[in-house]
Amino acid sequence: MKVITFGEILLRLAAPGYTKLFQKDSLDSTFCGSEANVAVSLSIFGMDSSFVTKLPDNDVGYAAVNSMRYFGVDTSKIIYGNGRMGLYYLEKGASQRSSKVIYDREYSAISLAKRENFDWDKIFDGADWFHWTGINPALSDELALICEDACKAAKGMGLTVSCDLNYRGKLWSPKKARTVMEPFMKYVDICICNEEDAEKVLGIKAPDTDVESGELNNAGYVHTAEMIHSQYGCKFVAITLRKSFSASRNGWNAMLYDAEALESYFSREYNIQIVDRVGGGDSFAAGLIYAMMQKMECQDAIDFATAASCLKHTIEGDYNRTTVQDVQALLRSGGNGRVQR
Repeated sequence: MKVITFGEILLRLAAPGYTKLFQKDSLDSTFCGSEANVAVSLSIFGMDSSFVTKLPDNDVGYAAVNSMRYFGVDTSKIIYGNGRMGLYYLEKGASQRSSKVIYDREYSAISLAKRENFDWDKIFDGADWFHWTGINPALSDELALICEDACKAAKGMGLTVSCDLNYRGKLWSPKKARTVMEPFMKYVDICICNEEDAEKVLGIKAPDTDVESGELNNAGYVHTAEMIHSQYGCKFVAITLRKSFSASRNGWNAMLYDAEALESYFSREYNIQIVDRVGGGDSFAAGLIYAMMQKMECQDAIDFATAASCLKHTIEGDYNRTTVQDVQALLRSGGNGRVQR
């Protein structure tokens, strides 16, 4: 079973620990990116995962590729060419101080990519699953067309298509996001989102919910999932439910809606003391893809995905270095944190 992910890999420059940006004279560098994060996590889970992108033809681009090859990700379909390495600066929040992300990704290699750069029939040969996110089409109009080409090819070849809506307000407006993304949704089998994504990208708001105060209404999320299925035909809708008590402590659980069975499944909620929350949604997506490819029952699938993402919140960097055994141990223990000897 092979998964193809497509997107941008970035160089992350983070303030050390929980300091302010440039409070110290150094920044910690790692590689990351939503779809790259998913590919790495799936490979660590033991899946055959492949990442597709365009990178600058220089040492920085090669280092990004090697960061993924270390975890066993197939990088043979990556292309190289003009453009630069996209960057983002991260200042991790603590307590009442929010985390802060600053993008520096204009003119990145992937944003300058052309449709003719990608032979999707060849890329998808032998693959079973295609995963992409709403970040890609926000980077350039051409990249939006490339995403459409990929979705059409994937569906034509019988692949399962998953999309994490991943709205980024620093990249585009809700109006532009909805205009671009809505036509692509007909290709999506599994839609992954949170309440902001659904509202900003699809115009569907979860009623009676206030994440700022920690008030989440389960029935409202079921309604959101039903609306996504009704309007776009997605077979499954997964919604992450985050209660943001502070930058350091979140409540975290999720829901999976099965449109054929007309059933919704909720995971247990974890009270997380956060080490690094960036990449949390990507680890959830990877956990869900893994669970569904393993033919887990819906309840088991949403429990696995949520547990995998819970563990990611305790790990530095965007990549989730959690194994299947780690996730299973958390599911067994319930999260008591006792030393495993």
